[in-house]
Amino acid sequence: MRFINGSKLRRSLASGTKEVAIVVVTALVISSLIRILLLQAFYIPSASMETTLMTNDKIIVSKVATRLDGVRRGDVVVFVDPGGWLGDIEPTPGIKGQVQRALTFIGFLPTNVGEHLVKRVVGVAGDNVKCCEDGKLVINGVVITEPHTEKPTTGVDFNITVPPGHIFVLGDNRPNSRDSRYQLENGSAGSIPVKSVVGRVFGIVWPTDRISRVTNPALYREIDSK
Repeated sequence: MRFINGSKLRRSLASGTKEVAIVVVTALVISSLIRILLLQAFYIPSASMETTLMTNDKIIVSKVATRLDGVRRGDVVVFVDPGGWLGDIEPTPGIKGQVQRALTFIGFLPTNVGEHLVKRVVGVAGDNVKCCEDGKLVINGVVITEPHTEKPTTGVDFNITVPPGHIFVLGDNRPNSRDSRYQLENGSAGSIPVKSVVGRVFGIVWPTDRISRVTNPALYREIDSK
């Protein structure tokens, strides 16, 4: 019987452990860079974007898309709460919370849309957005029919011009969305700064029967800018 030298075995194990550690660290770094620079996963906790996005959908947000061609009218975007849109959020306490935050940061878990919101852009800088004619939005004088909204836009009347560097956002589930309509007195006529946008929603990746692209309807692009 042939015996393995103890020192050689220890060196072999140490070498193997080092290689595994290098692979793991490299994977974590790459995952973190992708999350920070290119893509980020989120999951949807509420019904404000139904039926485009359903509660508990997992979505992928493209950060590079908004950097390349900006934020466009009709995009579905995730943005950081600009202040006062959401109440206080209690983080998950203890070790469980620390592990969740660490795995979320490196991209192994999708981010909870907690301090973030997801809405559709209905107005960009300079646009006049008015509510409503027979429950339909009027953008730059054009009455639009939005097929992704199952119910009319009601509840709050407004007639605003989106300031420079801002966007005006609404949820697709108009009767059940706290959006720009409810922030009209915030000093920017309910609009949010473009700089608060994390990225454009690219697609739904979970559950499997919901996997699909999230697109920008042509009707928004056909409206002339002012």
